[in-house]
Amino acid sequence: MFTLLQHGRIIYMIQKNWLLLIINLPGRNQTLRMRVWRALTAAGAAALRDGVYALPNSEDARRIFEEQGRDIQSGGGSAHVLSVNEDSTEQHATLIARFDRTDGYRQIVSRLDALKREVVKLKESEARRRVTALRREVAAIVAIDFFSGESRKQTEAAMDATEKALNARFSPDEPLAAHTKIVHRNLKDYRGRTWTTREHMWIDRVCSAWLIRRFIDPKAKFVWLKRIGDQPKNSVGFDFNGAEFTHVGAKVTFEVLLQSFRLEHDEGLTRLGALVHYLDVGGIPVAEAAGFSSIVAGARSLAQDDDALLTAIGPVIDCLYASYSGSNSTLSGWDQAMRGKTQRSEKAHRTR
Repeated sequence: MFTLLQHGRIIYMIQKNWLLLIINLPGRNQTLRMRVWRALTAAGAAALRDGVYALPNSEDARRIFEEQGRDIQSGGGSAHVLSVNEDSTEQHATLIARFDRTDGYRQIVSRLDALKREVVKLKESEARRRVTALRREVAAIVAIDFFSGESRKQTEAAMDATEKALNARFSPDEPLAAHTKIVHRNLKDYRGRTWTTREHMWIDRVCSAWLIRRFIDPKAKFVWLKRIGDQPKNSVGFDFNGAEFTHVGAKVTFEVLLQSFRLEHDEGLTRLGALVHYLDVGGIPVAEAAGFSSIVAGARSLAQDDDALLTAIGPVIDCLYASYSGSNSTLSGWDQAMRGKTQRSEKAHRTR
């Protein structure tokens, strides 16, 4: 129940808990029937009986039901959207039970456990492909889990544990979080420097290298270390234990760099930081995570070394940053290099 104040009087309104979609489809149109069924299933609607579907009342639920209703009517059927309340607590519990996602979560947890057992036998590309697919499935169930509980928490914990197992297998020596204060740095002290990190980069390191060259040190030189003890003197280390820039508290290296150089107020970089954080240590899911992880895994399998990996992934991160920023951003080093190469090629062609 909620209240409205109208002309100085309090009017009590009843908030309806449920939306119903009542439909009648022409029997001859099997294509329409299947299309509607798939759309409603994907939206998480519960079938109360043939032709009657329910969703918890929300703007999104009404939009989905009305869209399907229009589709049905255009195909010669009828559709009605009603907002209703249950009559009793028992009926309420019965309706909520229709949206129980426990079985779906249980199946995913079983497959995550199997993947953890098999990871020692798998190539990285196959392991990453499977965990990416499972992450998508988790996200799909979470999107329609309107009354989430312990099953969701257990599945997300299992997802985090599996990703950590993969990182431990394919990206060993991940840094431990330092418990210190993040100090603001002066950009001019970090221009034209040599930056070092562990070789065979994964998400946090490759995104941090992109950030360094894009926003901190455009002329940065990178050295990829086989052993941390081989770090050159006067170089700037990142993302390993004892490095100048590494995990601090709950922040991953990318986020530490943002704060150290006062870049955390850039919306695009902050959203990139959330993506890196989720893929590196877990936490709040990010929609683009599965796709970006697959791209990095594929690029890493194709790249001959970390220089090639950074060159390949740079434009991908540029695109994400531009999308996250919601506006045109300045050309990155990769963009400028490619544009210059194209212009030189065109000039050479004209002079032939």
